[in-house]
Amino acid sequence: MTNQDRQLGMGAPIFRRDFLNGVAVGVGGAMATGWANPDWGTLLAQQPSTAYPPALTGLRGSHAGSFEVFHALKDGAFWKTAPPPQPTGEEYDLVVVGAGISGLAAAYYYRQARPDARILLLDNHDDFGGHAKRNEFTHNGRTYIGYGGTQSIDSPAPYSAVSKSLVADLGIDMSRYAKALDSNLYRSLGLRSAFFFDKESFGADRLVVGDVRDDAFVAAAPVSDAVRRDVKRLLTDRFDPMPGLSMAEKKSRLARMSYADFVTKVWKLDPGVVKFYQTRTHGLFGAGVDVVPAQDAFGLGFPGFQGMDLDDKPGPGQNFDSIRNEDAQGYYFHFPDGNATVARLLARKLMPHAIPGSTLDDVVTARADYSKLDADGAPVRLRLSSPVMRVRHIGAAGPDQRVEVTYAQSPQTLKPSGPQALKPSGPHELRTVSARAVVLACWHTAIPSICPELPEAQMTALAYAIKVPLVYTNVFIRSWTAFQKLGVQRISTPGFFHTSVGLDFPVTLGAYAHQTNPAEPVVLHLSKSACRPGLPIRDQHRVGRAELLSTSFQTIERDIRDQLGRALGGGGFDPATDILGITVNRWPHGYAYQYNSIADDFWFEGGPEPCVAARQRHGRIAIANADAAAYSYTDAAIDHAHRAVQELLA
Repeated sequence: MTNQDRQLGMGAPIFRRDFLNGVAVGVGGAMATGWANPDWGTLLAQQPSTAYPPALTGLRGSHAGSFEVFHALKDGAFWKTAPPPQPTGEEYDLVVVGAGISGLAAAYYYRQARPDARILLLDNHDDFGGHAKRNEFTHNGRTYIGYGGTQSIDSPAPYSAVSKSLVADLGIDMSRYAKALDSNLYRSLGLRSAFFFDKESFGADRLVVGDVRDDAFVAAAPVSDAVRRDVKRLLTDRFDPMPGLSMAEKKSRLARMSYADFVTKVWKLDPGVVKFYQTRTHGLFGAGVDVVPAQDAFGLGFPGFQGMDLDDKPGPGQNFDSIRNEDAQGYYFHFPDGNATVARLLARKLMPHAIPGSTLDDVVTARADYSKLDADGAPVRLRLSSPVMRVRHIGAAGPDQRVEVTYAQSPQTLKPSGPQALKPSGPHELRTVSARAVVLACWHTAIPSICPELPEAQMTALAYAIKVPLVYTNVFIRSWTAFQKLGVQRISTPGFFHTSVGLDFPVTLGAYAHQTNPAEPVVLHLSKSACRPGLPIRDQHRVGRAELLSTSFQTIERDIRDQLGRALGGGGFDPATDILGITVNRWPHGYAYQYNSIADDFWFEGGPEPCVAARQRHGRIAIANADAAAYSYTDAAIDHAHRAVQELLA
């Protein structure tokens, strides 16, 4: 370990696990298991079977053991070495593949329609909720909660009647959010947004509080006079770079160029101006303004359009995120664990014996009993660490036709009694169950591999749903006095692995209270959109996925410590002593890809959308997930769970 690593606290006694390349790292050193030439069964066996998933730290999200078998399946290697599947004898009315919000909602809707139905949910992760991930840290007897995926009940478009009804059925009163959120806390402490200019990108390390719209902010930034001049021009000049064109023609042109090109090629400003805005669209599109259309930037309120006389009506190919809708703005709720609360409420409706309580307030602090999720004899069962490898119809079409679902489990996750408890034949097992119907609520690009009987055109459409890779990291720190001293709440850090870091929403619900004293511990939220500026947006997502899968936890931890030390060091933050825990939620296959008017001609021209062809029912198999809408919001996951179930019930 280098002196710099020691100064950053790389050997500090926080709990960390890193299974990349077969190495698991624990408190104060290396512990656990390596393997040479790992096979998928060995990887499955690495998953913890008794741990409480929300409290696990290190690399989470797509954790070790949750994705390797899919890679082998997609590469065509899986069935060459896999043992023959063993029937469990279990029969269900419905099997749901994927226990994210869409899968849980599908099970909920099916049970509503058929209260006596027997349902099994299968998921490849060791926790339910999909991207709605809950992270917990415990310190001095108190639990601190962070969100590791889907942030909030939120959507740029109004929630449908279907989704609103489910939210209400779960006991979520949207009007309560105004009281749950202490909207004045950070403002009362004088905390603002800030930008950290790193020396590698800007020539000097400098934290500047405020926004690019402030003259003092631009004056303090380590940039050239030309950049300062051009930033002011972009913000204030009433310049129309497209004189003589109609409004419709202007919008069409803006839809087919990036905001970066609009700034540098149309306005002809210094490229340094783009650096102030490059990462601002990461949270919506998983990519920067080099591939986000200028028309969408206009809708999001970016500068440079003040002289173009544009109205707020949507232009051709405009993305939903940039279309202003007053009805949608007030329908918002953030829980301490993000939309993991929605997943937990759904799971409690389906399996009340596994999650205690009955209200929104008590579910926030309720501890789920994971040993009861797959209880023998229960009408609804949820089986984790069970990646589905094949789904196929069995028998001729008709009332007796069934769907066979084959899934993988490591021996340590097999139950000691019941139909599953067949004698293990090796380091891994394949099991089959039978169902009257199946909902595939998993991500769409996996479906062609697990259900090869689908029509070729549908598989092509499913494969188009490339996922947006991202990372949501929670860092548990001893106190947030450094934020108070520096006067900052959230910092843009474009030069680091994570491009933003900030204090979480100050939300109090039930017995869970957010910290109001800066001397107390708090959970920081860091985010990264894995993208590669300069490539087309879909290629950026592919490259980003490879980056996430090849980057070790140790590398990420070192960057986090360097980032926080440099950005917050002026406030007295010491990464070697002030960091108590790190949970990195890695999502190589993250949010649903939303169509882009530059990259997707059909979206600009109004042609057929691949997601429509992709979500068609096939016999007794229906397809859900937010991918079915090409829209990365919880209401899309709910709406398409409802649609899929209605198709099966018809």
